[in-house]
Amino acid sequence: MKTLNEKLYENLLENADKMTDEWLSNRILKLGSVYSAAAGDDAVKMLRKQNRLTIRSIATRLSGQTGQFEAMKRKWAELVAESRIRSNTPIHEVFDAVMRFRTVYWSFIERFIRANNEEVQRTDVLRWGSEMNQAFDELFHEFSRSYHEMTEERLIAQQTLIRELGTPVIKIDWERGILPLIGDIDTDRARILKMTVPERCAQLDIIHLFIDLSGVSIIDTMVAQQMFEFTQILSLLGIRSTITGIRPEIAQTSIHLGLDFNSIATYSSLQQALENTPDSKR
Repeated sequence: MKTLNEKLYENLLENADKMTDEWLSNRILKLGSVYSAAAGDDAVKMLRKQNRLTIRSIATRLSGQTGQFEAMKRKWAELVAESRIRSNTPIHEVFDAVMRFRTVYWSFIERFIRANNEEVQRTDVLRWGSEMNQAFDELFHEFSRSYHEMTEERLIAQQTLIRELGTPVIKIDWERGILPLIGDIDTDRARILKMTVPERCAQLDIIHLFIDLSGVSIIDTMVAQQMFEFTQILSLLGIRSTITGIRPEIAQTSIHLGLDFNSIATYSSLQQALENTPDSKR
């Protein structure tokens, strides 16, 4: 004979589509939101699929299957977090949607209680209410953690890409590479150059780096100092530097600072530098 918990579990799963329909019917119009009443068929299909997992997860917790609930909780959190990040859905919208569905979920438990009034005890009602609320809280806590971790990973990946685009080391033959710098170089960018370029040169086995400044319009005194330190770091690593395309005002700034670039070859253009320093392994 089935226990009351088992009956509730089966009842909730049998009514999963009705629960989702009722939840979706309460949506409002909100431009660009995946939860909007105007969301397309693909968004609705996704919400239905994910909501079935929500229903199963909570029902599993109510039936006393704690271990299975923990596994489903992690699966649900990762699935929904990845989906909402992909759709650029802010976390407060997810919270609002979950809270609205919590109300719908309890209304179906109430219907089960009324349909089984003779069998259901007051302690059952209190326990289900407590378990359901705790299960929803745990789902959202796990979702928040996954959302944060995935957002951080995405941010780190974007920052890495930005650094790589801002410091593009291009290997052109056996031992030579080019670092074409474009735009203004401020203190932060100069610091990133010192941190990333030497490591990138080591990865590519570059021992001669051409630093092309023809696309750089402004370098202030502090940055000129850091650029000098940058070439010194390369030198300590056994990487020879050649500077090309340096503008007169940048050269004057360096001289006023007393920076000694005599140990570094300089050329007016990258083409001229490459022609005068052929690949030694040819």
